[in-house]
Amino acid sequence: MDFLPKDPAILVSTVNMLLRDEEYETLESLCDAFSTDSDEMKERLLKEGFVYSEQQKQFRPVGYDK
Repeated sequence: MDFLPKDPAILVSTVNMLLRDEEYETLESLCDAFSTDSDEMKERLLKEGFVYSEQQKQFRPVGYDK
């Protein structure tokens, strides 16, 4: 894969898969590999209803922990 998907749902799925399958140790290392800023990705996906969980190393729907 040479780029990250633009569609938010596919992006969340792809990022979570790459982190889950241990292709990348952290979100920051994944973003570095794709020349993307991790804070910008978090902000963009937050607008789409997803929040990043450092503990679980994945994006989850906003409110998942409530």
